Amino acid sequence: MSSMIKPFSDIHMTDVQQVGGKNASLGEMINTLSSGGIQVPDGFAVTASAFWDYLAFNNIRNPLSELLQKLDRDNFSNLHEIGDAARKLVLNGIIPDHLKTAITGAYNRLTKEKNLPVAVRSSATAEDMPNASFAGQHESFLNISGEEPLLLAVRKCFASLYTDRAIKYREDNGFEHMKVALSVGIQLMVDTSNSCSGVGFTLEPESGFRDIVLISGVWGLGENIVQGIVMPDEFYVFKPTLSNGKQAIIQKKLGTKEKTLCFSDDPKSIETTVNKDTSAANRERFVLENMEITKLAQWAVIIEQHYNCAMDIEWAKDGNSGELYILQARPETIHTQNKSIRNKSYKLTEKGVCLTKGEAIGEKIAVGTARILRSPAEAGMLKPGDIVVTTITSPDWDPVLKKVGAIVTDSGGRTSHASIVARELGVPAIVGTGNATASIQDGMLITVSCCEGKTGNIYKGALKYECADLDFNNISLPESTAACLIMSDPDKAFQLSFYPNNGVGLLRMEFIITHTIRIHPMALISYDELADQTTKEAIATITNGYTDKRNYFIDKLSQSLATIAAAFYPKDVIVRMSDFKTNEYAQLLGGKEFEPSEENPMLGFRGASRYYHPMYKEGFGLECAAIKIVREQMGLTNVKIMIPFCRTAIEAKKVLKVMEEFGLSQKVDGLQVYAMAEIPSNVLEAAAFAEIFDGFSIGSNDLTQLTLGIDRDSVLLSEDFNEEDPAAKKMIGMMIEAAQKAGVPIGLCGQAPSDLPDFAAFLVEKGINSISFNPDAILRGINNIRKAEEQIRMVNNGALPVLI
Repeated sequence: MSSMIKPFSDIHMTDVQQVGGKNASLGEMINTLSSGGIQVPDGFAVTASAFWDYLAFNNIRNPLSELLQKLDRDNFSNLHEIGDAARKLVLNGIIPDHLKTAITGAYNRLTKEKNLPVAVRSSATAEDMPNASFAGQHESFLNISGEEPLLLAVRKCFASLYTDRAIKYREDNGFEHMKVALSVGIQLMVDTSNSCSGVGFTLEPESGFRDIVLISGVWGLGENIVQGIVMPDEFYVFKPTLSNGKQAIIQKKLGTKEKTLCFSDDPKSIETTVNKDTSAANRERFVLENMEITKLAQWAVIIEQHYNCAMDIEWAKDGNSGELYILQARPETIHTQNKSIRNKSYKLTEKGVCLTKGEAIGEKIAVGTARILRSPAEAGMLKPGDIVVTTITSPDWDPVLKKVGAIVTDSGGRTSHASIVARELGVPAIVGTGNATASIQDGMLITVSCCEGKTGNIYKGALKYECADLDFNNISLPESTAACLIMSDPDKAFQLSFYPNNGVGLLRMEFIITHTIRIHPMALISYDELADQTTKEAIATITNGYTDKRNYFIDKLSQSLATIAAAFYPKDVIVRMSDFKTNEYAQLLGGKEFEPSEENPMLGFRGASRYYHPMYKEGFGLECAAIKIVREQMGLTNVKIMIPFCRTAIEAKKVLKVMEEFGLSQKVDGLQVYAMAEIPSNVLEAAAFAEIFDGFSIGSNDLTQLTLGIDRDSVLLSEDFNEEDPAAKKMIGMMIEAAQKAGVPIGLCGQAPSDLPDFAAFLVEKGINSISFNPDAILRGINNIRKAEEQIRMVNNGALPVLI
């Protein structure tokens, strides 16, 4: 009987053909990774030999083969009919006595005759491979207790080899049906009824960025994540600083976690689990503590290193012991197979009416007809390219989703079934909208946009958009002049990290404050003294869970900055401290109580002058606190600071002194502080500024504005605003020469070097160290720099006359 049953302790990855990918991985981890502290619940496998024996005993192998040969492989019109007949053939069979004895004997040994609950999971012999995961194609049964329920669950697992979705999946991936067997894994249940569980990826699943571990979690059993029933908590852990012993959790996102899937305590119920409403307290707190997140991330890295590929992991926390367990580990199949560094860039070129929004999966745009479907049985309503809009999807939807242009769901998160399928199919999806089925009408023409960050938007009508084919395979960076990115949106950081670049030359903090924080920092510091009760209530809602409102600002800002710094690590990321004008600060929630009214905010209370002034000094302290966390606690020392609109050397020294008061000291732990060179005084007194700062970045817009005396926002004077004006270029040239003389690096941030090849050539000829571009312009910018460098080489070699 040993060929029918194998305990996990006797299983390794070499046993895939006998126990399937899932069981082989469980055995492999128990036998090779437990010494590293990784805990996997014990169990055993009913082998492929047992499956073939079951088919032979019931004389159904040939009938199954004949049945599957009748499948309509062109249109799959009879898929449901064939699948239903195949499942009945298998389910109506009888488990032979010798196999019953082997299964129940192994179960009793595992549970020590206590009839403890077990998970009964299907494990196909062509499953959990790097090129085909089969995730969700076969059935699993949880909380099974007793011999008879166990034997029934085994038969149901055998039959699930022929679910409609599994048959279609094998057809799509070229597996011969009668060469794939179904092993069954029987594993001790981890009791998460009063605890939590979830999934993890050893890469960022949207972009494929490899230095992140993403852990998602919910209260109760993890099926609610897989099925997309709830929005889970999400934790991003950065591998390089994790290995250095730093606090490597760079981002935490609180999910709504509306439901908790628990074991049923009703003996009369045929269901072994029940979905209960999550308590208000549990909805408002994270499922894991920081130490637990770190432990799971460390385990995930160990597992990835052992298998030498990115992994998709399931985990659970036992509510009685508090111990963490790994329930499953399979190769990640989407980004593992994609070796190309070719990308498509999508961009909406017009605005529209937003019907609803949710979490964006992928970065594409799709335009099509919305079809509101309640179940896969309504698939006949779909035409190729239609956009399916539904409450939730499950593996039963897989054959239906093969022909859709996009997927939209009311429920779910990034690790839900709809998200996973969308990535496999390469179509955009927006999940967790909450109201898509109510906000979108059946038959309506809609635009699904996933190119605007983590939040996906669904617009009414067919909006115009651009799609550019970006091929990074043959792009090499310039030799002498660094080509950097201008960044502001953390949601795009991981994807943009794949663009050719030498780091981030300008990270604009204002976008994060406006879109993520939304509240004026002084309104958080002086929350109790706010005069406007409506504003106070709005802030209370946004900052729910934060007793000290200042910590809300620090947490949100530090996590956003850390996400970008991690995406480009170890390359430099230069963070410009806040540079709102007073009228812009006033637009933040609570801002009107703290901002003066100015006739000309562009030349008023902005930049460095705010940082030491009593009206904003404490707000600047929150910015410094966030930087301190990113650099010192998270270990992202590639972050540099840049001070904007610093008018005089005296002002520069005041700012550095204030930074020291807030725990940020120049040179300590390698901290470098740059200045924006954007005021004529910066150019004229460059030598004095160079003695204070570690480098410069020319802000060409402001410098041109103040050199020519032209309001850069003026429509009437827009034609006269020109960075190539001789006076503006002279100022830029003087600044570059002064920096070189002082021996400090200098760069420039702006659009002109990508749009104007001659301007790029001017900068390169002057010997600028770096040029920073917006993401949509960096390829043009690199090309312009490379051409300028080549021209200079030819001039120096005497092949060309001097043209610059």
